[in-house]
Amino acid sequence: MKSVQRVAFIGNHLPRRCGIATFTHDLHQAVAMARPDLKTCVVAMTDPGHTYDYPPAVRFQIQDDKLDDYVRAAEFLNSEGFDAVSLQHEYGIFGGEAGGNIIELLSRLTMPITTTLHSVLAEPTLAQRNVMRRILELSAKIVVMSEKGRQLLRAVHSVPNRKIEVIAHGIPDFPFVESHHAKTKFGFAGKMVILTFGLLSPSKGIETVIDAMPEIIKSCPSAVYVVLGATHPNLVRDQGETYRESLSARVQTLGIKDHIVFFDQFVDQATLLDFISMCDVYVTPYLNEAQMTSGTLSYSFGLGKAVVSTPYWHAKELLSDGRGILVPFGDSKAVGGEIAGLLTDDVRRNAICKGAYAASRSMTWAESAKRHLAVFETTREHALLGKLLPVNSIVPASTAYRIPELRMGHFLSFCDSTGMLQHAVHSVPDRTHGYCVDDNARALLFSSALSKSGEAQLPDTFTARFAAFIQHAWNPDTRRFRNFMSYDRRWLEASGSEDSHGRTLWALAECACKDSDISRRRWASALFKAALPAVEDFSSPRAWAFSLLGLDAYCTHVAGDPVANHARKLLADRLMTLFHACATPDWVWFEDLLAYDNARLPQALIQTGLTTCTLPYIEVGLRSLRWLNALQTTSSGYFRPVGTKSFGRIRQKPEAFDQQPVEACAAISACLAAWRADNDADWPAEALRAFAWFLGENDLRTELINPETGSCSDGLHPDRVNENKGAESQLSYLLGLLEIRQFKHITATERIKSASNPVGGDASHAVQPRTVPRSLFVPIPIHQSPDIISAPGPGQGRRATFQTGNGTPRPQSNR
Repeated sequence: MKSVQRVAFIGNHLPRRCGIATFTHDLHQAVAMARPDLKTCVVAMTDPGHTYDYPPAVRFQIQDDKLDDYVRAAEFLNSEGFDAVSLQHEYGIFGGEAGGNIIELLSRLTMPITTTLHSVLAEPTLAQRNVMRRILELSAKIVVMSEKGRQLLRAVHSVPNRKIEVIAHGIPDFPFVESHHAKTKFGFAGKMVILTFGLLSPSKGIETVIDAMPEIIKSCPSAVYVVLGATHPNLVRDQGETYRESLSARVQTLGIKDHIVFFDQFVDQATLLDFISMCDVYVTPYLNEAQMTSGTLSYSFGLGKAVVSTPYWHAKELLSDGRGILVPFGDSKAVGGEIAGLLTDDVRRNAICKGAYAASRSMTWAESAKRHLAVFETTREHALLGKLLPVNSIVPASTAYRIPELRMGHFLSFCDSTGMLQHAVHSVPDRTHGYCVDDNARALLFSSALSKSGEAQLPDTFTARFAAFIQHAWNPDTRRFRNFMSYDRRWLEASGSEDSHGRTLWALAECACKDSDISRRRWASALFKAALPAVEDFSSPRAWAFSLLGLDAYCTHVAGDPVANHARKLLADRLMTLFHACATPDWVWFEDLLAYDNARLPQALIQTGLTTCTLPYIEVGLRSLRWLNALQTTSSGYFRPVGTKSFGRIRQKPEAFDQQPVEACAAISACLAAWRADNDADWPAEALRAFAWFLGENDLRTELINPETGSCSDGLHPDRVNENKGAESQLSYLLGLLEIRQFKHITATERIKSASNPVGGDASHAVQPRTVPRSLFVPIPIHQSPDIISAPGPGQGRRATFQTGNGTPRPQSNR
């Protein structure tokens, strides 16, 4: 399918002076640079009574109060054959009540529209709500710049998650530099500079910092507060420069005129970046919480500045996890204390600066352009395919990357005559740490998943070695599996962890169902039955989950086994009891903490619920997985697995690092299980987002895999990739890749079926719903008892036809 060739942007544009104008200019420029072959233009909104010397990129102007201009703009865009339109929306820049004139343009366009909302109101007026409803209906995708924006769209306007993309406000890709050069340039050498920039208006809270300056000066006599920016044009139009003059009078009254400098000018980007480079502390003292996006905050954060801010929505997200400092609204004492503390503590200030700079690399305009282009491609693909696809068909949310081929060279290099080695030094297998049943169970899972996948199979000798290792790990005296073995084949323990036992059960069940060798299937089934009773005494929720995933496969293969059916109900009910005992509206989870392989818990309930038609299991699984996915999605829209530094922290937001492949693999499996449960296209999008983490869609914007060898790095540290490529990481990637390739195959098959079944054709060829209809779900309040309700009657629910090849990698340190 041909890619997008022509894109038009609608919004304010430089030289008009406002944040939207700057944003439209920067986004258009970034997209044009990312795709030099792309034809682009801007349709600029012009306010009444003004004229602007627009650059050639502006092909059409709309006087915002003239409806005819909106109609003619639509005719222009349609006649020029644009493939996609990007609308920059703010209520105040379009004419009509609540900016409703823009509907005249949007409703006439023939290409898909992506609307970027620069504000999302928590309590819109009736007129604002009605205008927004029409914009949302007419838009193929909605872009917001913060997670709060996504939450409000869903809560206030009931926008489905699959229609929303979170793309952080873009920033210039500027090097991390010390401040002294810029200070010398502007005449501030030897000073400690505090900076605020932007169009001046009362809502910015400049008075709060001015009132704090006397206390700041006591601690840091060289402190200077620089206020950069012209007065907002609307304020000048209505009141002249009264507000600026009131600020100057306040400075005089406090006797601090030598420590406050006003630059009454609207500066170009190069000058602005020099001003930001000059400052030691950047402050946004805004007075209103309901600020969804701040370009000034994004720019300063992106240049690696220590930021002190009031807790408006954007600041609360961007500055979380110690990346900046939040102070109460209008509290000059708190503002002064925090700024003074930073100015007098170089170590702390520099640490915040470096942390901010590192965290902002995914926000550069180049990265933002890639994200926007992927959205444009997706909306165009959906528009072209929409005429062929039934409602319940799935089109992946992003096709901006190529799914790698399945390569097993690195994986096979870890396998010797004993089994699979655990660790590596770079890409070289490390014999020092020997073997474990965990990784050999994962390897057997992978081999079993390959058997019915349509992919190239493992040589049988390798599968036999994994099976032999597991057989040797079985300790008949303890009725448990050993885990760790030294390189000289000595067992290092009599029994392994509960989790390793549960994972091994899962591998045995998958082998019993799918292995190409009938004798090995019988062996796996017999050992599974022998090892299953031990799980009833386990206390680990992850061991329960791994065992449930094995029971899901085993009970499908061996129908009517009373022991297995009893164990399945017992373990699933235990997870339900945990959930109802622990979950609150703010912590929708099974435990008071997050650890490793988190997504396996909801996955186990979803799959068990599907197989047994037990709807409460599915409901709890879906609810908890949605909550986990929200935690594992950054404001830039990337998958960010729960960091290992979070393990054991009670009911706290997870740390960002270290990130491990095991979490991405678990998220892929769980989201695809959820897709089979409720047929919502959000779930494949989440699975693809998690898989894209391997390909470089992550906090470091760094690929973890080698597509030629199939190797995968052991994870992400805050500043680098872990260059070791051990068995757990390798198998996490291969199992995730295999599931994504199977998913792609299924969706491609459905498209072919859909295309061959035009409207009115033989319904027997149409794509059928995969699982239990959503109408059958009975929502369960979080604190309701987990009593099981009646299963649906015949035909209301069925086993999913898409079988997973699941694996459950786990951090080595947690075995």
